[in-house]
Amino acid sequence: MSESNILSRRNFMKTSVAATGSAMFIKPETAFTYAANSQLRMGLLGCGGRGTSVAGDFINNNDIQLTAVADFFEDKTVMAKERLDKTLAGLGRDAISRRFSGKNSPQEIANCQEVDFVYAATPCYYHPEHVRIITDAGKHVYIEKPAATDVKGCLEMIKIGKKIDGKLSAHMGFQVRYGAYFQEMTKLLHEGAIGDIACVNGFYFASDLGMKDQPGDSPTARKLRNWIYDKVLSGDPIVEQNCHIIDAYNWVMKSHPLRATATTARKVRTTKGDVNDHIVVTYIYPNDVRASFMSTQFLPEWGSVEWRFFGPDGYAHATYAKGLNIYGKNPWQAGAAGAGARDATIDPLGDSTPNKTKAFVNSILNAQYENQLISGSESTLSSILARQAAYEGREMTWGELLASEQSWETDIDLDKL
Repeated sequence: MSESNILSRRNFMKTSVAATGSAMFIKPETAFTYAANSQLRMGLLGCGGRGTSVAGDFINNNDIQLTAVADFFEDKTVMAKERLDKTLAGLGRDAISRRFSGKNSPQEIANCQEVDFVYAATPCYYHPEHVRIITDAGKHVYIEKPAATDVKGCLEMIKIGKKIDGKLSAHMGFQVRYGAYFQEMTKLLHEGAIGDIACVNGFYFASDLGMKDQPGDSPTARKLRNWIYDKVLSGDPIVEQNCHIIDAYNWVMKSHPLRATATTARKVRTTKGDVNDHIVVTYIYPNDVRASFMSTQFLPEWGSVEWRFFGPDGYAHATYAKGLNIYGKNPWQAGAAGAGARDATIDPLGDSTPNKTKAFVNSILNAQYENQLISGSESTLSSILARQAAYEGREMTWGELLASEQSWETDIDLDKL
C-alpha cells in the first residue's frame, strides 16, 4: 500500500484504531503483562505548562510513579520536579529520581531503565522524531497533539504506528473523545438523533499567549522557548491548537474532509514570530457535507470553543463551556435524567484528560495495546489541509495534500541553546 493511499477513507477505516472503546489485542506469546502489584514508571519529556499539567493528571488518576523528567532546558526540569514532587508527596509516593536536559534529553529519558512509558509534550515539529526515539527504545508513548507540523512528519508517524502495532501502546493527545458526555452525544448522533448530518459549524476563539523568556537566553533558546509563535515548530494555530475541534469533526463524521478552502492572516498579533492570528475554513466531507470553522488567537481574554452539527431532525451543540445539548425531535441534555449523575452545568472537558490517562495506563497493564498514531495523524492532516489551502489560496483536495510531500525544516540548531 502506498503512503498516498494509507489515509483514503476506506483504508483509514480499516487500519486505524478508534479513539474510544477499542484496543489492539496481541498474541499471548508476545504480550508483556505487568504483575498485579507492579507500578508503572512514567517519564515526562517536555516540562512546560501542558507537560506538567497532564503529568499531574497521570499521577493523580493512576497508581503510577513518575521517575524522570526531561527537557531541552534545565531550568524547566527543575521547576517541573519541584511542582510534581509535591503532588507525589501528597500521594505518598517517591520523589522524581532522574532529570535530563539538553539536546540529548529525549534519547536519555527513552533509554532510562527506570521508565516504562513516556508522556511527551515537546514542540510539535519534534513529535515524529521523539515518538521514534521512544518506541525504538521499546517504551510505550503518549505524545501530545498534533502528530507533526507537515505532511512528511505525519506520514513518518503513520509508519511508526504500523511498525509498533500490537506491540506497544501509543496515544495522541486528542482528549475530547474521552469526555463521557462528548461520547454520549456522539453515540446519539451516530444513531441518528438529528438525522443525516447536513452541515457543521464551529469556532475556537482564543486569547493571545504570553512570551516565555529567560535572562541570558541565546536567540536559538528564545525561539525554542517560544515555539508556539514559529510556523515550522508549531504548525500555525489551525494545526497546533484548533486540531482538537477538527478531530471532533472527524469523530462525528467518521471520516476526514475530502477538500478544503481557507483564508488566514496576521492582522492583530503582528510582532510575535511568524504565525497567523486567525483563519476561516470551509471543509467538504463525504456526502457533500460542508463544515465551516473559524479561529482567533489574539483576543485580550479567553473567548469560547463551540461546534454544532445540523440535520433535518435537529441540531447538536457541543462546547468547552457548561452543558451539551441536542435540540429537535430527539432532545437530550448532558447530565439530565438518564444521562449520568451530574447536572446540566457539568464541565464536559472535566473528565476527558483523566479518562484518557486511565485508558492509556490500563492498555499497558492489560497488554491490550492501543495505537492512535494513524488516527491522530489523520486529524492532524485534516488541519494541515486547511492550512495549506489557505497558504496556496486555492481549494485543496485530500489526495493533493498527501501527494504533495510537503515538508518543513527548522533552522533551530540545538547545539546553540
